[in-house]
Amino acid sequence: MLHRLARAVFGTSNDRLLKAYRKRVPAIAAHEPALKALSDEALAAKTVEFRDRLAKGATLDDLLPEAFAVVREAAVRTLGQRHFDVQMIGGMVLHDGRIAEMKTGEGKTLVATLPAYLNALTGKGVHIVTVNDYLAKRDAAWMGRIYTFLGLTVGVIVHGLTDDERRAAYAADITYGTNNEFGFDYLRDNMKYRFEDMVQRDFHYAIVDEVDSILIDEARTPLIISGPADDSSELYRQVDAVVRVLVQDASTYEKDEKLRTVSLTEAGTERVEAMLREAGVLKEGNLYDIGNISLVHHLNQSLRAHTLFRRDVDYVVRRDPRDNVQKIVIIDEFTGRMMEGRRYSDGLHQALEAKEGVPVQQENQTLASITFQNYFRLYPKLAGMTGTAATEADEFAEIYKLEVVEIPTNLPVARKDHDDEVYRTAREKYEAVIRDIEAARARNQPVLLGTTSIEKSEHVSALLRQRNIPHNVLNARFHEQEAAIIAQAGRPGAVTVATNMAGRGTDIQLGGNAEVQIALELGGMPDGPEKEARAAAIRAEVAANREIVKAAGGLYVIGTERHESRRIDNQLRGRSGRQGDPGASKFYLSLEDDLMRIFGSDRMGGMLQKLGLKEGEAIVHPWINKALEKAQKKVEARNFDTRRNLLKYDNVMNDQRREVYAQRREFMKAEDVSATVAEMREEVVADLVARCIPENAMPEQWDVAGLHEETLRLFGLDLPIKDWAAEEGIDDEGVRERILREVEALMARKAADFGPALMRQVEKSVLLQVLDQVWKEHLLALDHLRQGIGLRAYGQRDPLNEYKTEAFALFNRMLGELRERVTGLLARVELAPPPPVFAPQMTASRLDPAFAGEAGGGETGVLERPAVRRETASGVDPADPATWHRTPRNAPCPCGSGKKYKHCHGRV
Repeated sequence: MLHRLARAVFGTSNDRLLKAYRKRVPAIAAHEPALKALSDEALAAKTVEFRDRLAKGATLDDLLPEAFAVVREAAVRTLGQRHFDVQMIGGMVLHDGRIAEMKTGEGKTLVATLPAYLNALTGKGVHIVTVNDYLAKRDAAWMGRIYTFLGLTVGVIVHGLTDDERRAAYAADITYGTNNEFGFDYLRDNMKYRFEDMVQRDFHYAIVDEVDSILIDEARTPLIISGPADDSSELYRQVDAVVRVLVQDASTYEKDEKLRTVSLTEAGTERVEAMLREAGVLKEGNLYDIGNISLVHHLNQSLRAHTLFRRDVDYVVRRDPRDNVQKIVIIDEFTGRMMEGRRYSDGLHQALEAKEGVPVQQENQTLASITFQNYFRLYPKLAGMTGTAATEADEFAEIYKLEVVEIPTNLPVARKDHDDEVYRTAREKYEAVIRDIEAARARNQPVLLGTTSIEKSEHVSALLRQRNIPHNVLNARFHEQEAAIIAQAGRPGAVTVATNMAGRGTDIQLGGNAEVQIALELGGMPDGPEKEARAAAIRAEVAANREIVKAAGGLYVIGTERHESRRIDNQLRGRSGRQGDPGASKFYLSLEDDLMRIFGSDRMGGMLQKLGLKEGEAIVHPWINKALEKAQKKVEARNFDTRRNLLKYDNVMNDQRREVYAQRREFMKAEDVSATVAEMREEVVADLVARCIPENAMPEQWDVAGLHEETLRLFGLDLPIKDWAAEEGIDDEGVRERILREVEALMARKAADFGPALMRQVEKSVLLQVLDQVWKEHLLALDHLRQGIGLRAYGQRDPLNEYKTEAFALFNRMLGELRERVTGLLARVELAPPPPVFAPQMTASRLDPAFAGEAGGGETGVLERPAVRRETASGVDPADPATWHRTPRNAPCPCGSGKKYKHCHGRV
């Protein structure tokens, strides 16, 4: 009661923010008359003026009113569009590093030009992040006209660019691209060996379009760059044959759809063991013996593939036009789009390939990974925009420290949102939907029908074909025509079936989109009077159709079931009623829908029958809507907990990732890493002596043989440690100093042989290669640790705290391994004639899961003995044996025998 009273008197926090922003709008408008009077050249010169003012100490906030007014005027001159006052408010929200929630059709793409231009004046670069390549290219070309008019440069990052093209795009003032491209470029940059090979600049400011989709929906799946692991494709096929028989008997496994888990029952375990033995896969022991851990993993993934993942819902089988091979392509559960090239991790994708009988691709091992949460938190300033963020405001605030501000619409929303209709069966529900569509078409009202999966969209499409209702299907199978289909979905009587909200980013205009229709129909015609006449006719037809559709009630959105998230439902609903247009929306539900079946009450069906609900009748009541909203809120809260828990684990790795990447950059930046390498040698020798000579131990208690063996293994030095131990008064410190002295002498000889410049090059290259190798192994160890850490809860221990402790210990072990490998490799590195130029050989290729199937450049692995080139020693003439005595002893003999000089003509 008090809360409602306070809100009535003082307004919400959102109201107070909007009030403060509105006060600044007149200051922007005040510049408009003066700017209109300027020529194009004088208006464009404002950019130089702003940059001069920044250099003299002005802040971006000081420039904001005039800079926003300049962008507004430039948009009028280049695009014929003038920013509304509410769009100015949206621009200020984005500039302040907040999320602007703006309804569909309110012009978010145009809003982003305001803060993008203002922040690009610093010269540090602005990233505008979109959900797909199409939108990145479209927005860069469309809005780029404003930026280039004002003298700024625009880049676009899409799939298939070379490193040089990417570097040029990132060097631009404003760069458009997808979240995947930005994230993978970051990971790839941290696998490069030279600064000049890196493509990204330091992070400055990012605006994330459809921020809810990128930072919430896709946040559960990390970006992973991986290289091929051991091939076990045959085992996947063998296990799949067993599981295919097993799942026909429901008593052999237990499935929890709510938690998306499946496990074998006791009877199932016994049966699968017998079947695996018969197939020759389980060779000894029982299934859960330690030697069969890998087999259990394959079995579990195959079981998940058969029971939890459905074709045309979670994935599709599609022939890749590049190599004419069938592949599994994942479907984004939130947008219904195909996630081209993205692969499930941990062997699940291979299990699906075996299930569908397509070629099983090799498993991959993680080389680098990052979550979107941690990637976007690298930006000092982050902002976002979407039509639906308020329902996830708590998550944005907690994870990203981003405040959501709801921006009012330019014109009042005229859409009518009807109460849901609930039927007992899916059949009755679909019959009601078809009747409603027929009624809408009879009054010339266009319909947008939303489904939750490809399977259901094709089912609805089949029902529409039976009734001879013409329609377009928009799902992952037809994503190439997405923009064209959505653009024409507002024509009189048009019916468009859309999987979730595929098509986000393209407005549905009542009557159709004249410009898209002109581009499609007249794109191939030469410019001239005939083309202009036909274009004018198309515009007139669209204008007439618009009035027909408005009279029919605008776009009618029908949802065929509720999604787990209210936000996805709101996205569908928000397609109707843009810019004050009329519109309507209604959701049709049945007790057989996934949300009702999994999260609803089991007794509801029986209760509705007792209440006398007849065949084909629906229950319609506002209480139903509220009950469903409560169920959705519970699911959203559970999903948030899942993401928050995943982030807590990933934060542990993220701290280590930042440390490793920062250290790696330091190594790359340094001209000379010899001091670091020398420090590593000292620590390795100290650790070696400490392991073999316990503190305060008598010489007879020393592990002399072990110490001798380790110095021989690591450094190739055969030292008289046994004689040293026999000396009177010798202690561990004395042994350490002697070993270190011998090792330093060895390295000094190598440096003299190689020459200082080459030695520095070898040290730096080996250091970077070994760091990459141990980091890759560390990531694998963390993956294995993460999979089993939950079991610690059975011992009344907090898995997260256990993970932190174990991960820290693994990190320390990784650093120790790094020091030892670098020291050992440098101690054993030798000169060799081939290859003529020093180049680290790559032992593993890395493969972006976002672009799987395409060649990736491998940059992991360390040579046991890196081959190096050394110029001919000064004064040594291969044709004159009299000069050969000047050849360094470890260099190849000039005679061409292939032996070292000390073992050939330089033998003493």
